[in-house]
Amino acid sequence: MGIMAKSMIAYAQPLLDATDGSPEQMQNALSIAQMCWNLALLPETEQEESIAVMQAALKMEEAEFADFRHSVIVPMIVRHHEMFPNMPRLDSQRTASLPREEKYPRTGRNAPCPCNSGKKYKRCCGR
Repeated sequence: MGIMAKSMIAYAQPLLDATDGSPEQMQNALSIAQMCWNLALLPETEQEESIAVMQAALKMEEAEFADFRHSVIVPMIVRHHEMFPNMPRLDSQRTASLPREEKYPRTGRNAPCPCNSGKKYKRCCGR
């Protein structure tokens, strides 16, 4: 098992411990842990919008979801920040990555570089 999988299992352990061990409940616990993990990476300004989407996805009433939020979501976000304090958070000003402009478009990676360096394109201007 890889480091990421081990980290996710360690993070989700409180939710996994609360299940009866059935595959369905274990899968639900891991899904909720993944949602909380993703929420923890968001800036606080964007967490509320995502939590509202989560409520709709879980099909819970207001009171039930408020209890779920207080007993599961918030503690799991806090747990994430405690377990992974150095993990970078997403920037609230993030922008979609723009495709970079290639110096010589449509040049094959393994073709000789058009700049006449004698190197393959991937090792020269294609970087």
